[in-house]
Amino acid sequence: MAGHSKWANIKFRKGAQDAKRGKLFTKFIREITVSSRIGGPDPDSNPRLRTAVDKALTGNMTRDTVNRAIKRGAGGEEGSNLEEVRYEGYGIGGVAVLVECLTDNLNRTVSEVRHAFTKHGGNLGTNGSVAYLFNKTGQIIITDASEDDVMEIALEAGADDIINNGDNIEVRTNVDDFNNIKDKLAAANFKIQFAEISMVANETIELDPEQSEKFMKLIDRLEDLDDVQDVFSNAYFRD
Repeated sequence: MAGHSKWANIKFRKGAQDAKRGKLFTKFIREITVSSRIGGPDPDSNPRLRTAVDKALTGNMTRDTVNRAIKRGAGGEEGSNLEEVRYEGYGIGGVAVLVECLTDNLNRTVSEVRHAFTKHGGNLGTNGSVAYLFNKTGQIIITDASEDDVMEIALEAGADDIINNGDNIEVRTNVDDFNNIKDKLAAANFKIQFAEISMVANETIELDPEQSEKFMKLIDRLEDLDDVQDVFSNAYFRD
C-alpha cells in the first residue's frame, strides 16, 4: 500500500532518547498528570491517558510511578498550571519542525525554543507556518511478520494504511481507533516494536548524512528542554 515510513527517523533518534531516560520520565509524568486532570483517571475512557500510560510503560517506567501520576492529576491540582503550546519552525534545508510543549512559563519556553532553532541553523516560524504539512496519525511498527498476516488483522480492525518497509510492517490508524487496533494486533501475538500517535508529514525533505547530523543537533537540543514533550519533522535521513 502507498505511504512513506518514518521508521528510519525513529530509529535514528532512539539512541539519543534512551540516553535521556531520566528526563523522559519527567516528561511522561507531566503528560500522564495533565491527561488525567483533563480527561479523567480511567485509561479505558480517556484515550489520551491510555496512550500516555502505554508510552511510559514501554519506556520502562514502573506501574507504581504511573499510578501515582494518574492520582495526582485526578486530584485536579497537579498539572493545573501547565499549558499546552505548539511552536513551528524550520531547520537546515527548509525542513519543517513541530515542537509540542507543556509549560508553566510561556516566556521561558518560547525563549528556549527560539534559541535552539537559532543556534542550530534554523528559525522559529509563525503559528500555522508548517502545521498544515502534518496529520495526526497513529503509527504501529511490527517486526518479524508478513504483510498479509498483518493486513488481515489490521484492516479488519479499521486501519487506514499498511506500509511494507522491508524489515518491518507499519500500520497507520486514525487517532480514535489507535488503541483498539493496537490491542487487536497485540492479541494476535504480533511483535509491536513501536506504537505512538505522531504528527506524520504529508511529504518529506531528504537530508544527506552531513545535513542529518547537523539537523539532529537541533532535534536533540529541543528534546533536551524540560518543557518540550515531542518534536516532529518532515526530514528523511538518507543512509
